[in-house]
Amino acid sequence: MKYISTGKYRPYPQVDLPNRVWPSKTITHAPIWCSVDLRDGNQALITPMNLDQKLSLFKLLLKLGFKNIEVGFPSASKVEFDFLRTLVEQKMIPDDVTVQVLVQAREHLIDKTFEALAGVKKAIVHLYNSTSVAQRKIVFGKEQDDIIALALEGVDMVKARAEKHDGEIMLEYSPESFTGTELEFAARICNAVTDRWGISAERKVVINLPATVEMATPNVYADQIEWMSRHLTNREHVLISTHTHNDRGTSVAATELALLAGADRVEGTLLSNGERTGNVDIITLALNMYTQGVDPELDFSDLETVVRVVEECTDMKTHERHPYVGELVYTAFSGSHQDAINKGLAYQRAKEDAFWEVPYLPIDPQDVGRNYEGIIRINSQSGKGGVAYVLEDKFEYSLPKKMHPEIGAIVQKVTDEAGRELTSEEILAIFEKTYFGEPHDIEFVDYSVISESAKDKLVKCVLEYTHNGKMIRSEGQGNGPIDACKNALNQEYSHNFKILSYSEHSRGELSSAEAVAYIEIQTDDLKKYFGVGRDNDITVASIKAMFSALNRAFS
Repeated sequence: MKYISTGKYRPYPQVDLPNRVWPSKTITHAPIWCSVDLRDGNQALITPMNLDQKLSLFKLLLKLGFKNIEVGFPSASKVEFDFLRTLVEQKMIPDDVTVQVLVQAREHLIDKTFEALAGVKKAIVHLYNSTSVAQRKIVFGKEQDDIIALALEGVDMVKARAEKHDGEIMLEYSPESFTGTELEFAARICNAVTDRWGISAERKVVINLPATVEMATPNVYADQIEWMSRHLTNREHVLISTHTHNDRGTSVAATELALLAGADRVEGTLLSNGERTGNVDIITLALNMYTQGVDPELDFSDLETVVRVVEECTDMKTHERHPYVGELVYTAFSGSHQDAINKGLAYQRAKEDAFWEVPYLPIDPQDVGRNYEGIIRINSQSGKGGVAYVLEDKFEYSLPKKMHPEIGAIVQKVTDEAGRELTSEEILAIFEKTYFGEPHDIEFVDYSVISESAKDKLVKCVLEYTHNGKMIRSEGQGNGPIDACKNALNQEYSHNFKILSYSEHSRGELSSAEAVAYIEIQTDDLKKYFGVGRDNDITVASIKAMFSALNRAFS
């Protein structure tokens, strides 16, 4: 964008709130959550949900723990009406769940809404009309008093029908496009609504203050919420609700700051479905709280199921980078990140306290039904630690630290040539080909060890092997079986080398575990090579590791 035409855009006006207190607050408890997936989310779909899809999503919302669920706009269409009637007739609404329905201030729509609500024990009737300057000026051509009169007419109609309803009816009122409404007018119309309804401790009202269009920075929305909280009469009987959209990409931040500013309730959707850029994502909000030690009072311990059901119901895919739920959010490609995660997970397992301290992972993937399998993924940007992590985590090869650069370089050469990510199985195949592949120089056949001196701990090794296809049998003495076998090998083997390091571990189930040994050698020209051996016998595994290193050095 080369320039902005003079006067085309202007900064959003700031709220005169010099004594604001929300910046010093902390979120300490969950709000009242209200899912609007079945209404706002549904109306934003290219193909709205059918009855079966709406039922499936409703069941998911119940499972997650929502107590307020906006089930739709029953006066708007037969599908919407039939859905609510199905919930009622099949007794699918638990006693502790309040269903919410949206309606405009029009008599025939309100009548249809209450027809759909017949038999509902607890419901919120969500009445709205637009109050913004732009809507009043451009769409309706009405003054403030006209807009208030329309709202109060709607309240009267809802009130009259609520008195005849065999169940509990709560009123919710939204000055739609609140963020484009003068605060003084917003407070005036909301107070008029609650007064006409007859607000009291036993008759609370939800005042929903929507960012129908996100128009300013999140701090401004917080100021608006705190200002309204100070200017609503009977504030103690009002539930201030937020309903943010993501036009500026900051709906989560705006909602969080609004909670600091005094909001009691949050309307949003799963995975940010909704008009234009979507509603605020309740999953992100809830898990943000969870990572701060606050119980969100929603169960997101199985996010894969949540994503699957939402995608099936909406026919929309979830972005791979979507917070907490995306395919790649628990994945690291950078070598330094992989190494840090590897060390962090080891540290987490070893320490006694539960406090989560793993670099690059703000949440334990297991808490949301994910696992560690996909944390380390290998491409040309990956480091030595990532390869070692995959081999240990998926295949139980615990490589010594000194070996990491060697195998990392070997795998990176393949990724550079392939130009893509390697699967865990491909990494394993490279590892096995490198260290267990067909021998080119020397191959172990058999051995026997005889203790010669318990006092000096000397042993004698009889070693059988092939070298360039020739069978050789030689003997050697040494301080332990590996040293003895090395000395036996040196009787006829022409290449000089020395052993620099050795490590071992078991692999697999205890009853059938095999031993894995790692040996590092150094040749006369000071080059170093690792070899790996595996066998049910630890000594055989160690000899095989030595032969593996020799083949890599001299073949």
